[in-house]
Amino acid sequence: MLKPRIEKVVVNLSVGKSGEPLEKATRVLKELTDQTPIKRNANRTIRDFGIRKGEPIACTVTLRKQKAIDFLKKVLPVVDNKIPRSSFDKQGNFAFGLKEHIEIAGVKYDPEVGIFGMDICVSVNRPGNRVKIRRRQKSHVGHKHVLTPEESVAFARQSLGVEII
Repeated sequence: MLKPRIEKVVVNLSVGKSGEPLEKATRVLKELTDQTPIKRNANRTIRDFGIRKGEPIACTVTLRKQKAIDFLKKVLPVVDNKIPRSSFDKQGNFAFGLKEHIEIAGVKYDPEVGIFGMDICVSVNRPGNRVKIRRRQKSHVGHKHVLTPEESVAFARQSLGVEII
């Protein structure tokens, strides 16, 4: 029960406008993850950027279990398997970004689609953490069972082969 695990990987591809660019981004994310992306709406209106509240401006995919691990092994070489220590939060989760999706192995540049950057957030926890977050019969998880950032860093080094800088 003390062994950390990857709960989920959330891939966010934000375009900033709806319409054709968002459809292209959705297609790219579907090709990369083999899952259907969900469109995310703007929380507020920003006139300078031409964004209205409720307008779809991004797409997101949540990967779990083996799909998440396979996706991370495909994406981590793009950042040279290096993640800064500052990317880890207090709960042991970490995040990193890619400037261009075409740097991923096996992805070819298509001039019609273009180039997109993406944010990748990895949620790491221990088995039994669901007791704390479930809706029904929530319960307390002891402080010795809560994952620390140091344990998460050690897990990332050991299981994913990531170098922490």
